[in-house]
Amino acid sequence: MLTLDQVKLKSHKRLIGLHPVLKAAMEALIERSYARGVNIVITQGLRTIEEQNALYAQGRTKPGPIVTNAKGGTSYHNFGLAIDFALLLPDGKQVSWDLKRDGDGDKVADWSEVVQEAKALGFEWGGDFVSIKDAPHFQMTFGLRTSQLRAGKEPTAAQVKAAYAKIDKCKGEADEVKKDVPVSVIVNGKKVADGVADNGVTYTPARAVAEALGATVDYDAKSKTMTITSKGAK
Repeated sequence: MLTLDQVKLKSHKRLIGLHPVLKAAMEALIERSYARGVNIVITQGLRTIEEQNALYAQGRTKPGPIVTNAKGGTSYHNFGLAIDFALLLPDGKQVSWDLKRDGDGDKVADWSEVVQEAKALGFEWGGDFVSIKDAPHFQMTFGLRTSQLRAGKEPTAAQVKAAYAKIDKCKGEADEVKKDVPVSVIVNGKKVADGVADNGVTYTPARAVAEALGATVDYDAKSKTMTITSKGAK
């Protein structure tokens, strides 16, 4: 199982160049998705004008399907206000754009869980677009058109403050709701103990789990050290 730090590292480079609010929101989205059992990775962040024009040419003057109606300078990617994402598969190497995948087995599509968390953080979702549906796309426009951004207009201090407040509010709600969530600990098909989940980390009684796996457990109260020895180990 990938740790949260490992999942975050996959997107680290693509956070570079994003507006600070977008960066904070994306970090929160990765954390909140992870807490729900869904790993995601940013596949596109800040995009150059040249890269945007190359995408626009696809399906028009170059092979492939049309994927965007935005020429260079008319995409929020060009201003660090948009990202594209994919589901990160358990091996930590492959990704998926399967909108129906339920990798965590909770009867809710992983993609839908990510979209739900993203909207709570203040993102607009490309899947709601009218002209071309863009399911991997999230953006924060602050009510600005790309023509205004090209002219040098930026989000106001009040807009930035409000966006951060929404992100902080979501983080606070996540801490309050997800702490001490009861979980059952099952080893080889048999329940051996109860544990709790806190922000994506599951805490379980080490002795119960170890003994269920045939290991021995010793505890040194003086050094406050627990030693687990697997069966057959010296």
